[in-house]
Amino acid sequence: MQENCKNVYITTPIYYVNDIAHIGHAYTTIIADMIARYSRLTGLNTFLLTGTDEHGQKIAQSAEARGKTPKEYADEISGKFRALWDDFDISYDKFIRTTDEEHKVGVQKAFEEMYKKGDIYKGEYEGYYCVPCETFFPESQLVDEQFCPECGRATVVVKEESYFFKLSDYEDKLLKWYEENENCILPRAKKNEIVNFVKNGLKDLSISRTSFDWGVKLPVSMNEPKHVMYVWLDALLNYTTALGYGSDEKNMNFWPANIHLVGKDILRFHAIYWPAFLMSLGLPLPKHIAAHGWWTRDGEKMSKSKGNVVNPKEVADAYGLDAFRYFLLREVPFGQDGDFSQKALMDRINSDLGNDLGNLLNRIMGMSGKYFDYKVSSQNVEKFHKKELDEVNHIIDSLESYIFNMQINRYLEEIWKILTIANKAINDYEPWNLIKDGKNDEAMALVALITNIMAKVALLLDSVMPHKIKDISKCLNLEISTSNYNKFIKNKELLSDTIITKVEQLFPRIEDILLEQPVVSDISKSEIETKKDLKNEEIVEDDNLITIDKFFETTIKIGTIVEAVEVPKSSKLLKLQVDLGEGRNRQILAGIKEFYKPEDLIETQACVVANLKPAKLMGMISEGMLMAAKDENGLSLIRPEKPKKSGTKIS
Repeated sequence: MQENCKNVYITTPIYYVNDIAHIGHAYTTIIADMIARYSRLTGLNTFLLTGTDEHGQKIAQSAEARGKTPKEYADEISGKFRALWDDFDISYDKFIRTTDEEHKVGVQKAFEEMYKKGDIYKGEYEGYYCVPCETFFPESQLVDEQFCPECGRATVVVKEESYFFKLSDYEDKLLKWYEENENCILPRAKKNEIVNFVKNGLKDLSISRTSFDWGVKLPVSMNEPKHVMYVWLDALLNYTTALGYGSDEKNMNFWPANIHLVGKDILRFHAIYWPAFLMSLGLPLPKHIAAHGWWTRDGEKMSKSKGNVVNPKEVADAYGLDAFRYFLLREVPFGQDGDFSQKALMDRINSDLGNDLGNLLNRIMGMSGKYFDYKVSSQNVEKFHKKELDEVNHIIDSLESYIFNMQINRYLEEIWKILTIANKAINDYEPWNLIKDGKNDEAMALVALITNIMAKVALLLDSVMPHKIKDISKCLNLEISTSNYNKFIKNKELLSDTIITKVEQLFPRIEDILLEQPVVSDISKSEIETKKDLKNEEIVEDDNLITIDKFFETTIKIGTIVEAVEVPKSSKLLKLQVDLGEGRNRQILAGIKEFYKPEDLIETQACVVANLKPAKLMGMISEGMLMAAKDENGLSLIRPEKPKKSGTKIS
């Protein structure tokens, strides 16, 4: 590894137990597992941590809504996360829960240490709090003076006694850390965002609550029984308490973390709060904090209300776990948003895995069996194919840097270049003609070249597709081990004489989509049943009732119509230019031509659904929808009672 260390510590975020795992959780965890497996194979002492974050007001409210205690609810959801990671064969060394007693002890010790240092003081907090995000926001950051800038939901004003962490004291120290450690935040574009945020100034952080009690209590020495710790202080410390901080500290030799893997939505907590806490505690800072993007579904944002949330287990069960792992790791550059579709997954399986990898193994079995009774010797490979071996080894020499710089898709792209060299060699040298011409030594050298390339690729792909690689290693009689990694990857040695064993086709071609219906999270399937259990109330499934969360997914704003013209060849459409306070006008096509004249709409206002995906009508883009009501008396636009500022949000 590039830090030249023998211990490697890799963490996922601890997942919040307000829902079960979706594709984003699987993506993070599979990346972490891939890096951990690779590290172990190369001989590094490796510790992989994952787990669940179980405290906070949101969990308490969710539990109450389901008629359960917070611990009962947390046990249920945490159990589902752990069961899924076990089903996915995630090679974690510890699954931590923030309800673990040793974690609580470590968090309380950290609080005491920071308090003794003078970094924590008592005061009173008043601010705008978003319960779903577990975050306070200054009024200047709110949308329309009320709504959370992160999730769009309404905030509540909270005023309570609180302990504060002196985050403002660490502004210069953080900026110095960012400057001196070029790759401390990956990708680098995300680092620039964090640096700019810190340069704008940091305010002290409220780190305790008194308005609810589901959390880690303050240390007994504080004599503050009504206070619980802010969920983010509690959660972030898991990375050290999992190693024993505050208790036996038996694994603290793994600290600092080499890679904290996080989603981009929680980067600020990890790249600002967390290093500041560590500085206060006098602990080394992590080597890398790596933030990945989000996943959409067929080009649309996923949500339970749309029924398009990807359930990773259903996909893995249908298409194969290793194929699913490969797709997630290959499909999108780390840090960018990715889009999941079954068609894209099928394309990767049929092309990359079936044609390139699987078919090459079939050719090894076929050529070795037909020409040499499945016996392969590497005796003459370097004599006849030094050029191809040099090309392969040149690619291999650059691979490890891609992993630890979080360019895993590039790592896989380079491996596929190796497969291309192998497939091209077969086409170029035509072993069937070599045999026909009596050049058996050359034919054997070619088959051995391909077999050696496949052996190296198997070692390199074991961390990506560990189950399918077992089939390849069985075929080649190759043990996947650190000694063989050193032998064939680092030292560039070749296989000794080996016997090929026939195995089943690795990746049979998939012709049709295997999951016809939307892949919906189990939590949405169970919500109706959960509600039925609450107070024995009858739930009517077809009455079109929605939750407040679902309502807030729609953004409705006041728009001022500044231009209106008829759309030629359309009996219904008017083309409008609408000011939504965005610094530019939106073009909206509205089917109101038979009810309104264009000139009558100029400088009038209407309610506009502002977060619709743009659509094309009659070859023109429409970027929103006007709201209207229609009955037997005709159609009327929905308008504000009095003129409002363009872009005012309706709530």
